[in-house]
Amino acid sequence: MTAYSTAERHVHTMQILKEQGHTSVSKLSKELGVSEVTIRKDLRALEQRKLLVRTHGGAVLIDHYMYDLPFDEKSQQHAEEKRRIGKAAAERVEDGDTLILNPGSTTVQVARHLRGKKNLTITTNSLHVAVELLSNLDVDLLMLGGVVHATTAAIVGPFAEKMLQQHSFRKLFLGGDGFDVDFGLTTTNALEAHLNQTMIQAAQEIIAVMDASKFGRRGLSLICGLADVDTVITDNGVSAETVQRLEENGIEVVVV
Repeated sequence: MTAYSTAERHVHTMQILKEQGHTSVSKLSKELGVSEVTIRKDLRALEQRKLLVRTHGGAVLIDHYMYDLPFDEKSQQHAEEKRRIGKAAAERVEDGDTLILNPGSTTVQVARHLRGKKNLTITTNSLHVAVELLSNLDVDLLMLGGVVHATTAAIVGPFAEKMLQQHSFRKLFLGGDGFDVDFGLTTTNALEAHLNQTMIQAAQEIIAVMDASKFGRRGLSLICGLADVDTVITDNGVSAETVQRLEENGIEVVVV
């Protein structure tokens, strides 16, 4: 077997992470023909350079999911997958439902596909979601108030949290920037993460809507762990291993 230098192992590791978003110590050990102890040393070195984050048994990539991207740019990424996810999510809504939609290009797709549903009450802190719902006459829209985060057009802060604490909703459709099965569902902004946690407390059912590219990735701020999520709706690019691990944690997985 070819003997790889430290630099070559680091390059190989980063290439795998860029392609797949995550990898394991055992996988790298087999591919590179070195011990798992050596791989762990490699991962520590790369983590110190802020290129990855070590997880239990492996690592995930640090990339643009740690930082806010403009909404238009996010919307263009995996657009067809997000459309299918939004349609499938909207099909789970019943007439008379009370809903929370957090900010995100996928939750905008959920809002877009709610036409035809009757007598909905929806709250959101997303200006993009609100605009999508304004033309829907069957929706009573409760807009959360506070400070507008310019990059994502999300409203955050204590006023929004206080409003949520005074209400109860049946379903929360929750988007995010990353879903690491070892860590949880994450986003890029700490204030948005805190408000999303308040949304979780205000809802009876938590439905994560995330395209497959988000799995194995970790954003800057934790929203919640797996125990808080009831259902995940994603696209058919998700790996069988991820689906299995989610289901082992009692999460319903819907693949579209």
